Amino acid sequence: METTMILPFSQLPFCPPKPCRSSKASPFRSWKQRNSRPTRFNCQKMYVPGFGEASPEAKAAKNLHNFFNYIAVKIVSAQLQSYNPEAYKDLMEFLERHSLNDGDKFCADLMRESARHQSLALRILEVRSAYCKNDFEWDNLKRLVFKGVNEANTKLMRDYVSETTRVESEK
Repeated sequence: METTMILPFSQLPFCPPKPCRSSKASPFRSWKQRNSRPTRFNCQKMYVPGFGEASPEAKAAKNLHNFFNYIAVKIVSAQLQSYNPEAYKDLMEFLERHSLNDGDKFCADLMRESARHQSLALRILEVRSAYCKNDFEWDNLKRLVFKGVNEANTKLMRDYVSETTRVESEK
C-alpha cells in the first residue's frame, strides 16, 4: 500500500521533475488546462546537473571501461615479455605511437595495424573482458571509495576547523 506525505516546500528534496513527454502532465500549462491531481515528486536520489544524457555512473563506467583496457594491456604485455619477445616488441612500439586514453580506439587501431597486431588486439579484448567479469573486486572498489571519501572529508573539515580556530584565537 502506497503512502503519501505532504511536506512543506522547504523540506522537499532538491530534485527537479523529469521532463514529461505527455502534454497532460506538463507542469507549465495554464491552471484551466491542468487536471486537479497534485504534482508528485518521485525522486529518491540527488539530481546532478551538467552531465547531459549520461549519469555520473555512466561517466564512471566509461572511465572504468578504459581502465580495464589499460589493465589488459599491462597483463598481455607482461605475458608476452616472458614467452613472445617479438610480439612484446610490436606491442611496445605500438604503445609509443598510440594513446591508451580511449581503450576502444586503441584496440580498433591495433586491429587495423597488421595481422600480427590483430591477434594482440583480440587477446587484449579477451583479457579485459575476463578481468572485468572474474577478477575485478567490485565490492572492494565500493568499500575503498567510501573509505577514501569519508577520510578526505574528515581531514578537510578538521584542517579547516584548526585553521579557523587558530586565526580567531590570534585576533
